[in-house]
Amino acid sequence: PRARYRLSLDPTYDEVKRLTTGLRRSARDERVLFHYNGHGVPKPTTRGEIWVFNRLFTQYIPLSIYELQTWMRTPSIYVYDCNNAGIIVQSFKTFAEQHELEYAEQLRNVKANGGKASDIPNPTALKNCIQLAACGPNELLPMSPDLPADLFTTCLTTPIKIALRWFVMNNSKSHLGSQVSLDDLEKIPGQFGDRRTMLGELNWIFTAITDTIAWNTLPRETFQKLFRQDLLVASLFRNFLLAERILRSCDCTPVSHPPLPPTHQHPMWDAWDMAVDMCLSQLKGIIEGNKPYVPSTFFEEQLTAFEVWLSQGSEERSPPEQLPIVLQVLLSQAHRLRALDLLGRFLDLGPWAVNLVLSVGIYPYVLKLLQANARELRPLLVFLWAKILAVDGSCQQDLVREQSHRYFLAVLQDAAMLPAHKTWSVFVLSSIVQGYKPGQDEALGGNLITLCLNELDDSDPVLRQWLAICLGRIWDKHEDARWRGARDNAPEQLFNLLSDPVPEVRAAAVYALGTFLNSCGKRTDHANSLDQTIGLKLLQMTLEDGSPLVRRELIVALQWIVSTFLPTFINLCKELIDEDEEKVRHTASGGGGGAGGRPVSPKPGHISRTTSEDKMRRKSEMAHRKSSKLIHNDGASNSIANSASFTEIHTACVGENVIPGSNPRKSRKYITPSLTSSYSALASLSCFGKTTNKFKPFFLKVWGGLLLLEKDPDPSVALLARALLEIVWRKMMEKERATDIQRTGSGVDIRSRSAPNSPVRPTFLIGESPPTNMNTTLPANLEPPSGEGGSRASSGNWMHRSLVPGINEEGMLLEEGESTAISTQFIEWSSRYFSTQLMTLNETSDLESEGYWNKEWMYSRNNVLLRNADAEKNHLAEGTGKFEEHIGVTKSTQIPSVIAMHPFDHEVIVAGRDTITVHDFSPQSVNNKPISFHNRNPKISQITALEFINGHEAGLLVSGSDDGVVRVYKDWQSEQKLVTAWNLLPELVPQAVAGNRLSCGLCLAWHQSHQMLAGAGDTKYVRLWDCRTEVKLVDLASASDSIVTSLSVNEECGLLAASFYDGSIRLYDPRSPSSSARVMMYREHSKPIVACRSQLSGRLVSGCTDGTVKEWDLRRQSSVSTHETGQNLLILDIHQSAPLFAGWTMSSQLNVYNLSTGKLHHQFRYHEGILGHRLGSVNCLRFHPHLLRLAAGTADSELTLFGATKL
Repeated sequence: PRARYRLSLDPTYDEVKRLTTGLRRSARDERVLFHYNGHGVPKPTTRGEIWVFNRLFTQYIPLSIYELQTWMRTPSIYVYDCNNAGIIVQSFKTFAEQHELEYAEQLRNVKANGGKASDIPNPTALKNCIQLAACGPNELLPMSPDLPADLFTTCLTTPIKIALRWFVMNNSKSHLGSQVSLDDLEKIPGQFGDRRTMLGELNWIFTAITDTIAWNTLPRETFQKLFRQDLLVASLFRNFLLAERILRSCDCTPVSHPPLPPTHQHPMWDAWDMAVDMCLSQLKGIIEGNKPYVPSTFFEEQLTAFEVWLSQGSEERSPPEQLPIVLQVLLSQAHRLRALDLLGRFLDLGPWAVNLVLSVGIYPYVLKLLQANARELRPLLVFLWAKILAVDGSCQQDLVREQSHRYFLAVLQDAAMLPAHKTWSVFVLSSIVQGYKPGQDEALGGNLITLCLNELDDSDPVLRQWLAICLGRIWDKHEDARWRGARDNAPEQLFNLLSDPVPEVRAAAVYALGTFLNSCGKRTDHANSLDQTIGLKLLQMTLEDGSPLVRRELIVALQWIVSTFLPTFINLCKELIDEDEEKVRHTASGGGGGAGGRPVSPKPGHISRTTSEDKMRRKSEMAHRKSSKLIHNDGASNSIANSASFTEIHTACVGENVIPGSNPRKSRKYITPSLTSSYSALASLSCFGKTTNKFKPFFLKVWGGLLLLEKDPDPSVALLARALLEIVWRKMMEKERATDIQRTGSGVDIRSRSAPNSPVRPTFLIGESPPTNMNTTLPANLEPPSGEGGSRASSGNWMHRSLVPGINEEGMLLEEGESTAISTQFIEWSSRYFSTQLMTLNETSDLESEGYWNKEWMYSRNNVLLRNADAEKNHLAEGTGKFEEHIGVTKSTQIPSVIAMHPFDHEVIVAGRDTITVHDFSPQSVNNKPISFHNRNPKISQITALEFINGHEAGLLVSGSDDGVVRVYKDWQSEQKLVTAWNLLPELVPQAVAGNRLSCGLCLAWHQSHQMLAGAGDTKYVRLWDCRTEVKLVDLASASDSIVTSLSVNEECGLLAASFYDGSIRLYDPRSPSSSARVMMYREHSKPIVACRSQLSGRLVSGCTDGTVKEWDLRRQSSVSTHETGQNLLILDIHQSAPLFAGWTMSSQLNVYNLSTGKLHHQFRYHEGILGHRLGSVNCLRFHPHLLRLAAGTADSELTLFGATKL
């Protein structure tokens, strides 16, 4: 780059002053360069003086650097080309400190006289000025006749010429070509700006090499300051590196400020010498023989070196030194495609690689490439930009200003582009419009909404997800875009995505509809009607979605409904609380007046009530009294949903005794006798008869949906819903207080009065990393509660414990003009997809990956276990083995109710009422204590089912409780991470509150090949759930009034067997339509069936309470064999592959029977040993899926493991 300059030969003191002050005045805040060529004048003095000409006498006079600093100010660059130039650098620092001291003294004087700091000018940052000196304080410049006298200045101004001259002088014996004279250097053809010529290519190579040396040597901050912020500064310092190399060969050490480390021996200088030698070897042929210039192979060789690094590159290795050269190659059409490909592979290594490339300065290069029209570059460029924006999204303004967003719009419209390329383009466009009004305007002008809607039916799920996110960002707080989307029927098309098989796509659709709700500035009847339609559709399709990710986004979307119609929801909340309090008074008083402070039953047509001020005071006192009690996310949680009508569903809550008129958001310790209300009844608030007649169904459904979400089994969902409900509750309290003040005529300003104490909040911690196993849709992992105790008196710490964005201690205010809102990390988590490695092979294809070898080890372990299981079965069949060994006994934390045995490990999982305990019976863990963790189910429910998912690999543990909730865990041996949780059977009533109706709780069965979970209980159907997509597959009608006692899936034929309490067994084919899914029904049992099991042989075995065990061939309509045990069975389990079944009888005996003969095989009464005590009452039994192992849980909290032994 060229700069304007003025020469001043032998200037006087006044000329220097006039020149410097004039340049500073015209330059304003721009940088001014002061070049001092001091040849032929005295050396600088130790007092910090240089020499200028005296017009009156033929002599030089000194000029102090202090005065020069005053005239030049900042920003400035100083170049000193004279003997002992290092003295000036040292004096410059001293005088800069003196300027700062003088400013401090002036500041003290001004303040002492009552003045202000603004009365005096701020000191200039003189210490930050750039200085370049030709030599050290005690050094003289070289005086070689073959080199220019101003060698330092020559290096800074004409680096290529002096570099070639110095190379020829120091390489008298040419390496590759014939010798070149100094005169021949003046005949080198070409221009510096034309890279196709020798001179232009040498200049290009020199720039690449000096950039590479600087990037590999300097700290990143210094490199950015000197080589990327200013083109002239970068050019000076590139040339300074050359000056250091040449002058050091002449025993001079150039000095700079900021100081640079020595670079004259960097290995890249050898690459420069090689490139110069290769080019000069052609010079004589070009001059004499008029031969064409053959381009240098320098850049090809550097790209090859970079490719070699990529083959073994990782974050642990030192960065590739060729990275700045790769960026230079992007400017060459000959190597651009290869350079982009290698650069994309490097960026794919992770965010650290993107940060390295950004530190080199890739941004202007790839921004300029967006002007290229070559279609073969489109996939590579959109990939590069997606990688950059995934790490650094701060370049929106530049992309819009340069109209570069049109490039990505063209990619999205190109039918030849693959879905992955369109996905990257959509991500870039969504990053451009994110929270940036000019970007939204440009996208709207480019018909981005129409383009996204046209691609919504694509088969690629990631593309569908980001199309929805991009739509949500376009019209977020942009009303014109909202109505453009409404005219294009965008909401209707997004409704189709709410039933998408991929949870991330459904969540993205909810996000887009939520921002659509938040984009209306002017309220009209049409806008309200449209928003209500969207809200109802969201509730209808996503309220019972299996993915917590979707349900969290639903709450975020519903907050805009609540914000829009906040006065209506405040009135609704007030009416519900008043009706609930009336129910409480009726329940507490028994319908009549009472003593002891009980309220008198209100008269017909009149509701007696205290003032709102009194109620607020009591609510505040109740909240304060309970603020030190830790509340878990169960029936005792602090929520609006803990109303009298809500307890008709969840029925029982443990807490304080009911105080009439107390906080309606407090838990109550009583059971509402009526169980007529259902899950759907609460969702529509039909259990509140008086209130529902006063409001539109839309508002009732939204409020009921929030009440259900507050009781969600996923703690993060419940926490978000509770936060939103508390907003309305607080607004209602503020409104009541204002009303009471106006009623009493008080003139006290309501803002000066303290608000009621913050309700007690749960202590669930929400993390950032999504789960990485089967369910990868959650942007938050959950940690268990901190414990049963702990003071909650200080509510200020809650903000630090909860990481839910937008929730502050005073609640989220949704008033107009306030930015606080409920939000999730879904979009940020989705964006991290583009910062992961997208070009790598998957683990099954990469035979050297750690994941591949882990799976190989697991498969080997599984095969060994299966061979051992076959050997045990053969010994049992041949009579050389017997099932009579006591393997071990251990204590459990709670009385066992359910047992699950890992199919390929030595782990036995035992569940009590609400605690899961992991027991390891492997020989290596004899002394290890069992690991227990809380299941987070309410205190009124208990665990009734345990299953393993993907047990052949790194599996998941599934727990089912009798309130219909399923929870999935991973790493249950250590961190016990909750992967997901959902309500599989919302209508299921817990056993503790089922009254006289018998219930076995929730029964589960897992189909491994179909990734399907079946669940049933005291319901009219068997529900099949697709765990891959987290959606309900189908409800299979049971056609029976009896409850389901057990479920079993045959892995070979895929049939599902359900046994019932009335003694019947029904077979279902999940592949058939629901109307014809039942393929068989057996009714040979006359008593309730205790257990049924599908065996690997293709048969079904069932047993009932009278001791009858039957075998069924699934192809026949009757049993093939019947075995009578002669004793009534309370507990029964059947081995999945061996001819064994075990039962706990009415006579308190644990018997193991041979299924082939129906005879008793062995009886267990006592534990092993002479002093072995008698077995306790058995609550649960479970055979190992493959080995001959039986686990028994007893009422004395013991877990006993039995097995087979070889005779």
